[in-house]
Amino acid sequence: MTNTFGGKPHVLILGGGSVGLTTASELRKTLGAEVAITVVDPRPYMTYAPFLPEVGAGSIDPRNVLAPLRKVLPGAKVVTGSVSAIRSAEKTVVVDLEDDEKLEINYDYLVVGLGAVPRLLPIPGLAENAIGFKQVEEATAVRDRILANLAEAATTKDPAARKRLLTFTFIGGGFAGGEAVSEAEDMVRDALRYYPDLHASDIRFVLVDGAPFIFPELNEDQRAYVLNQLRERGIEVKLETFLNSAEGGVIKTSDGDEFETDLLVWNAGVKPAPVLSDSEISDLPVVTERGPLMGKLEALADLRVNGVDGPLDDVFTAGDCAAVPDLASGEGKFCPPNAQHAVRQAKRVADNIARSVQGRPLVDYYHKNLGVMATLGMYKGVGRLQLGEKELDIRGLPAWAMARAYHVYAMPTLGRKASVIAGWATNLISRRDIIGIPQSESPRAAFEFAANSGKKK
Repeated sequence: MTNTFGGKPHVLILGGGSVGLTTASELRKTLGAEVAITVVDPRPYMTYAPFLPEVGAGSIDPRNVLAPLRKVLPGAKVVTGSVSAIRSAEKTVVVDLEDDEKLEINYDYLVVGLGAVPRLLPIPGLAENAIGFKQVEEATAVRDRILANLAEAATTKDPAARKRLLTFTFIGGGFAGGEAVSEAEDMVRDALRYYPDLHASDIRFVLVDGAPFIFPELNEDQRAYVLNQLRERGIEVKLETFLNSAEGGVIKTSDGDEFETDLLVWNAGVKPAPVLSDSEISDLPVVTERGPLMGKLEALADLRVNGVDGPLDDVFTAGDCAAVPDLASGEGKFCPPNAQHAVRQAKRVADNIARSVQGRPLVDYYHKNLGVMATLGMYKGVGRLQLGEKELDIRGLPAWAMARAYHVYAMPTLGRKASVIAGWATNLISRRDIIGIPQSESPRAAFEFAANSGKKK
């Protein structure tokens, strides 16, 4: 084993999300200063994605769902940059930094936790007009746009403009899309009390999904319950329907509907980080067969990457970019891409790297699903708990409370947990803020206006 870290094994972790942060943290607990750790990510923080719907609804301050990597991982080196080359044969990764600089990093152990990105389709106008919902910046922008639109619609005298401003379209009815539209509608319903010129009938929320149901992670009865809840709240749910076009902000769907919208949120699936499928960037083999595993690294049960000629003993993977066998569900099945598995897989990766360093045998990843929980707005939720062979169906306030409690528990750092809880407590007293700040996307606009206002034309 060769390295340049004073004789210490060097663990290089690609991705600072749930997998990267958890792996680094667990390694430090297990091996302490006996190992050198480097984490590479374009962002210097981890985003706790399950809280993004509440960020989009103004229930949580955006900064409180972020865990700064340098603060959470003392002693680890954090490199802010993007992976431009993975050369496993040379045990080297190249990272693009700012100002076109490149950094070449050698490793003894590599952990690939690069996650996933939105899976876009070649739909006219989609790339130009839609926004995703995977990053805190996107959730914040959605919140700001909706709240700013309420203020603008309350003052405009143009009926067509008013209708467009108050039409919000969400594509994708999985947990991410379903929670996002539910929380956003709940925010608008709460904000309308401050807008006497607006009525609930003026608001149009549309949820489009190509499947015959939403929230596929739930059972049939629970899916029917959620669908009924959303429709009772006035959310139009179009099932077995596809987005055909979004050009110019005009939505055209496969059921023949056509309308203008001022907000289009895309939550219709994800795909593994594209760098893994690019043979010019990565020499790690990925699944090439079409299907949900396409583009993912093939993981063995012990979370080592399965190479062309067998296991790569020094390369591990986990999370959304990995096809991990689900030993608890039976042969031939793979773990679903959710935070519950990602965090637990990361702990197994850290333990197996420690075992490899110490010359002990590796252990397979095994985790039986504990269930799922979703919030549907303030005091509203749905979920199921797996208690042995028995499944417990939970709805309404208890499900909402349990979902919030679990996510606070899972949120990294005691400070962030306290901030989230304090924010919720403040909202109970003073209600959610109704101020949207879309100008934050162009913070110099006011200064530039002042600088140019005195110039002669």
